[in-house]
Amino acid sequence: MHVHGKATRETQNVLRFSLALTFGYIALTLLAGWRAHSLALLSEAGHNASDFLALLLSFVAVYFQTRPATGTKTFGYQRAGVLAAFVNALTLLLIAIGIAFEAVLRLRHPVGVQPGLMMKVAAVGLVMNGVIAALLARSSRDVNIRSTFIHMLGDALSTAAVLVGAVCIWYWHASWVDPALSLIIAAVVFWSSLGIVRETLNILLEGTPQGLEVSAIRDAMKCCPGVVDVHDLHVWSLGSNVHALATHVTIADIPPSESAAILEQLRVHLREQFNIRHTTIQFEHADCGILDDCLQAETDEHEHHHDAGHVHQHSH
Repeated sequence: MHVHGKATRETQNVLRFSLALTFGYIALTLLAGWRAHSLALLSEAGHNASDFLALLLSFVAVYFQTRPATGTKTFGYQRAGVLAAFVNALTLLLIAIGIAFEAVLRLRHPVGVQPGLMMKVAAVGLVMNGVIAALLARSSRDVNIRSTFIHMLGDALSTAAVLVGAVCIWYWHASWVDPALSLIIAAVVFWSSLGIVRETLNILLEGTPQGLEVSAIRDAMKCCPGVVDVHDLHVWSLGSNVHALATHVTIADIPPSESAAILEQLRVHLREQFNIRHTTIQFEHADCGILDDCLQAETDEHEHHHDAGHVHQHSH
C-alpha cells in the first residue's frame, strides 16, 4: 500500500509539472500567433488546450482513485481513471478526424505560412511534448495515464511534423509536406485512440480483462486439491490494473477448517497466475443445478442469494 501511494504521488507530481508546461506553451503560441497574425500557430494553441484538458482530466481521475471506499461507493473510485481515459480517447478520435480534414483542405488549397516562426515555436513545443510524454511513459500501465501519454506523444509527433514541414518550406518551398505529414500522424493517433476506446469500453461493460481467458482460469482453479467443480465464474476489472472474480466452487462436505486451506490455495493460484487479487468464492457441497440461488445467478450474473447451508468466502 505504501509503494502504491508513493507511485500515485509521483504520478500526481508528473501531471502537475505537465500541466504547468502545457499552460506556458499555450500562452507562448497564443502570443506568437497574435503577433505574427498566424492562424497555424493559433490553431496549435487550441490543439494544446485540448492537451491541457486531457492532463487535467487525468489529474482529477488520479485524485479520485486515491479516495477510500464508502458506503455508497463500495469499490471506491477505481473507474474514475477509466472514465477519464474514455473521454480522452474520444477527444483524440475527433481531433484526428479534424486534423485529417484540415490536411486534405490544405492539400487542395495551400496556405501560406511563416516557416521561420513555425520552426522556433515548433522546436519549443517538440521539447515540451517530448519531456511530458517521457515522464508519463513511466506510469503508462494505467489506462488513464496511457491515454494521456498517447495524447502527448501524438502532439510531439505533430509538432515534429510542423518542424519538418517548416524546414521543407524554408529550403524547398514544398508547402504540401505539412498537410501530408499531418495525414500520417492523424492516422497513427486515430488507431492508437481506437485501442484505448475498446479497452475502456470493455472495462466499463465489465468484460473479461484483456489477456485473461475464463476457460484458463477455470482449469487452473480445478487443479487445486479438493476442488470438484468451478462454475458461475465471472471475471471483470474494477480499474485498468485491478481485476475481480466471483464464482461458485464445489467441494466435498468437509469442516470449515479444511475448506479454509482450499480457499487459500485458490487465492494463491489466482494472484500468482492471473494477478486477480479481489475474489469472492462461494463453496457448495451439491450440484449447482438443483440449488435455487445458483439458478438465480444464471439470470442475474452478479446478485447471489446464498443458502444457510453454503460456505461463502470473500477475500482480497
